[in-house]
Amino acid sequence: VEKNFKLEEKITVLQQQNEELRARIEQNTVITRQLSEENANLQEYVEKEVEEKKKLSRTNEELLWKLQEGDAVSPVKLPPVSSTSFYHCASGDSSPAKVRTLRR
Repeated sequence: VEKNFKLEEKITVLQQQNEELRARIEQNTVITRQLSEENANLQEYVEKEVEEKKKLSRTNEELLWKLQEGDAVSPVKLPPVSSTSFYHCASGDSSPAKVRTLRR
């Protein structure tokens, strides 16, 4: 009888530990899902930024080429940019990709 009682106590303790482990597994699953979603969002953001950087690089190369070609074709210099030019951030975004120069 005493042996049975000790075994039942051990079973109860093991069942409690089992439930605690199941709860931890469930919590870890939820956190893993959230982190996977966040990781996917960050990957998408990085891919967009890389594409934007490539686009800006291509535009820069094209502008440099046009500038060099313009200098080679015509000795006429471009007028200087007026001091009324300023930087304007589109839609309140301060990212460099969104900054445009506007002339007044």
